[in-house]
Amino acid sequence: MLKSLLLLFAVGLVAIAALPLLGHGAQQAAPAPAITPEPAVTPPQPAPAMKNPVKPTTESQAKAKSLYQMDCAMCHGDNGNGKTDLATSMTLTLDDWTDPKSLAGKQDGDLFTIIRNGKGDKMPPEAEGRAGNTEVWNLIIYIRSFSKSQPVAK
Repeated sequence: MLKSLLLLFAVGLVAIAALPLLGHGAQQAAPAPAITPEPAVTPPQPAPAMKNPVKPTTESQAKAKSLYQMDCAMCHGDNGNGKTDLATSMTLTLDDWTDPKSLAGKQDGDLFTIIRNGKGDKMPPEAEGRAGNTEVWNLIIYIRSFSKSQPVAK
């Protein structure tokens, strides 16, 4: 009889100890306060007159070329001339970046703002999660290089 009583007592202790784990305890712990995530901090957009702060390297320009090929070339063309089937089908007239005059009047800050925020309903913004500010600045250097690599007209 003593063994039965001890066994019943042990089972009762285990059951009582397990109740809080199952959420059936007499005294429930207060729920942990909700943690409010801090809002994402968006760096201020540069003023249009801001000059490009990055110095290009071979590696950074290779990354810029890759980003351009993924996100820009389908409309602006592999060489930046803006003459693509997609641009034509969307009835877009894009600047020919192989012509030095096409970007001559645009400041780097203007280009940064356009790339970062998009333009109209045809050009989507380049999200910060996809390309950081440094990558966008390097992309601008890459885009400006299109007119420098073109042969001189004869």
